[in-house]
Parts: sequence; C-alpha cells; structure tokens
Amino acid sequence: MTESTQDAQEFWEEFYGGHEKVWSGRVNAQLADIAADLAPGRALDLGCGEGADAIWLAEDGWQVVAVDVSANALERARAAAEQRDVAARIRFERHDLSASFPAGSFDLVSAQFLHSPAKLDRETVLRRAADAVAVGGLLLIVDHGAAPPWAGEHGHEHHFAPVEEVLAAMALDDRRWERLRAQTVDRDAVGPDGQAAILTDNVILLRRTG
Repeated sequence: MTESTQDAQEFWEEFYGGHEKVWSGRVNAQLADIAADLAPGRALDLGCGEGADAIWLAEDGWQVVAVDVSANALERARAAAEQRDVAARIRFERHDLSASFPAGSFDLVSAQFLHSPAKLDRETVLRRAADAVAVGGLLLIVDHGAAPPWAGEHGHEHHFAPVEEVLAAMALDDRRWERLRAQTVDRDAVGPDGQAAILTDNVILLRRTG
C-alpha cells in the first residue's frame, strides 16, 4: 500500500461512495478486549469509518466524538447510530487529520488501523492523538502487523511499522506515559469471501500519567 499523493478526502469519498457497506459493522477486536472493563467516559474515535467502534462504545455508555475525512462514511455511521438508538451519545465530525483535529480532551483515544494509501501525516496525527488524552486516560493504537492474505498487490508492498518504530516516531515523554501494552497479537479473522485466516495486529496501549 504505497502512499499516493491523491487528496485524502477525494480518495476516501470514492472508497465509501458505493451503495454497499464496506465493513462488517462489528467492533474492532482489540478495542473491545481493552475497553470492555473500562469505566465509560469521553472517547475519541479517529478514522471512524462506518461507525462500528463508536456505536459499540456509545452502547457501553461512552460519550464519543467520531471523526472521519469522508462525508459518505460519516453519513453511514450517523444512520447506523440512529438505527441503534445511540446517536445522542455520538458527535460526528469531519476532519482531514493531517490538517485539523477535534478539540477537547478524552479518557480514551482510539486509532484503529489508521493506515491510508492517500497522503496522511501519520506521525503528526498520532502525536496530536496523544495530546488529546486526559491525564489518567488511555491512548490505544492498533495497526496491521502485515497485510491480510486477501490484500491486493499494493497492500503487500506497504511497510507496516512495528510497535517500537511507531513509539520511537511519536517520541513521547516516558515521565508522562505508562506503557501498558506494546505487543504483536494474532487473531482469527474471516476474509471478504469467507476465507479463514490468522491476522497480526500491533497493539500499543499507553496511559497518560501527567
């Protein structure tokens, strides 16, 4: 997945521009595992897509700000939230995260698979994500460790940064952050045509202490 110079908004509007849902509608597994036992508070969902994570958090009692660059994605997410009767708990905002960022501080900031074939200043986005975490709050970053078997040629060409590389690029102050998880996790998954596979996730979970 070599990064192109295509405008991010243009790319993702096209990506979500069809009539069919793109994603499964299920919460991302690592978020569900980590957030299930947390006391609900304020959450920020970066790159919310069609809204599955934001809806799951809202159903668990969180107040959520859900962000995406695509108006098509946000429209689908908002409709799904209304159907699940949690729209009042979610504020949807449109941002190109390389250029703008939602205001406020949050008890949980979640960046799930924030990869993009369109231009994305990921290091800056993740540093801003860290800045948005309230003292005592959590930053959760989940990345692909490798392309899934069903990914196209571009997916297999993409460099998926390992955990330590991501942490080094963020350059966070160890005196203000506690590392709770920084690991590679395998999980069972089902592909778009029903094929079974084991996928690798890189999971970073940090607590802001000061």
